[in-house]
Amino acid sequence: MTRVRTTLWALVVIGFAWLDTAEAGPLVAWGDNTVGQCDVPGGEDFVAVSAGGGHSLALKADGSLAAWGANVWSQCDVPLGDDFTAIAAGVKHSLALKRDGSVVAWGDNNEGQCDVPAHNDFAAIAVGGYHNVALKSDGSLATWGMNADAYPLPGGHDFVSIAAGRWHSLALREDGSLAAWGSNTYGQTDVPAGKDFVAIAAGSYHSLALKIDGSLAGWGENAWGVNEVPEGTGFCAIGAGDAFSVAQRRDGSLVAWGYDGSGRCDVPTGNDFVAIATGSGHGLAIVPEPTSLLGLLSMVGVWLAAVCRRRLRV
Repeated sequence: MTRVRTTLWALVVIGFAWLDTAEAGPLVAWGDNTVGQCDVPGGEDFVAVSAGGGHSLALKADGSLAAWGANVWSQCDVPLGDDFTAIAAGVKHSLALKRDGSVVAWGDNNEGQCDVPAHNDFAAIAVGGYHNVALKSDGSLATWGMNADAYPLPGGHDFVSIAAGRWHSLALREDGSLAAWGSNTYGQTDVPAGKDFVAIAAGSYHSLALKIDGSLAGWGENAWGVNEVPEGTGFCAIGAGDAFSVAQRRDGSLVAWGYDGSGRCDVPTGNDFVAIATGSGHGLAIVPEPTSLLGLLSMVGVWLAAVCRRRLRV
């Protein structure tokens, strides 16, 4: 187990190192643009995106942040600095992870969602509707915000990935199995059995998972067929929004299904996307050059994670 965890965290460190040198790309957006959440900024230096309720976040190659869309709660007033490594957007607030392992939050704090724990050992972040989940460097979990104390966190130090929906949260263990907690009104925390999962995504009331063979699984609320995942084994990334879902194929193209109000399922054409994000009613993607080092790193990361999963089952 230790060897597997070391491999996975090595990928995280490598990814952080490439933020300053990797070829980045411009942004594209689709779906609801009522408050300008799809009015992406210009430039070709973006390396990560996150879509919230009515606002959007992006991480630049130099480690700085950009935000646009609804700003009633100052959720777009990004902090200054060039030491950020990850971003996450909620309904009315935002989070960012720094190189030193600390987390900063801004925007609405009515539910304590911006009261970040005083730690500097975080390795990943996820934002739900009004709560947050963080993965610590030791493989354990932390949470704060709405109902953070109402649902017990899964125990253990073997988690490698996290996701947060409007009222529920997901976590992926290093053995490829899933854990979930929070509201289960629609069965969104009834995770499928198995140890063949490599990625997770949480929507408002539904959940998605990517399997080692490239196939998809969905559960929870199924209004508008949001959990009727496409068949096949050619997928490499997933995103879950408000009653719609998006997946990226291994050839870089996108597919979406579920509720298509405001065009949230009208994904852009092409096969050169390397990052996707889904919000309440809109989606974001990065489109670097086909030879992007970041894109290559992303593919290598998916492949190595799959190799790790296989070894765990041997």
